Amino acid sequence: MQFVACSLDAHGAAILAIFNEAIVNSTALYDYQPRPPESMPGWFKAKEAGHFPVIGAVDATGQLLGFASYGSFRAWPAYKYSVEHSVYVHHAHRGKGLGRALLQQLIAAAVAQQYHVMIGGIDMENRGSIALHEALGFTHAGTIRQAGFKFGRWLDLGFYQLVLATPVQPVDG
Repeated sequence: MQFVACSLDAHGAAILAIFNEAIVNSTALYDYQPRPPESMPGWFKAKEAGHFPVIGAVDATGQLLGFASYGSFRAWPAYKYSVEHSVYVHHAHRGKGLGRALLQQLIAAAVAQQYHVMIGGIDMENRGSIALHEALGFTHAGTIRQAGFKFGRWLDLGFYQLVLATPVQPVDG
């Protein structure tokens, strides 16, 4: 396995397939409908515009096994040092340490880009993701009870955060 910077041309279809499998079969995403292929150019363009990484884990043949990224946490300027991240692993490759490896790569990218707080919104029934985050030093920052409704039930959304030692010299404005 190796890590690569994902692109629309090389990885867009595989990322979409991973997203859509998670939408249809899990509460990892609080979407109802699979995303159409035409959603991917805009998704990649937003990542590029924000200088946000899309890190892929690929096998020796170049097949995408999973990916991780982050984006703005909230739109107001004072949140500029906080990012909200996502990690998704293809269903056939879960439980092999890929999520951990991808999240470690993402943490390194956030440090390199001088972010201060990484935030993960996790469905509170997703024990695997919670355990992964806690193992890497994330702490539970709060839960919004019944924040979502999917699969005929209310979903509680937990927020997990990791405070980084960066930036060295934060500034207002």
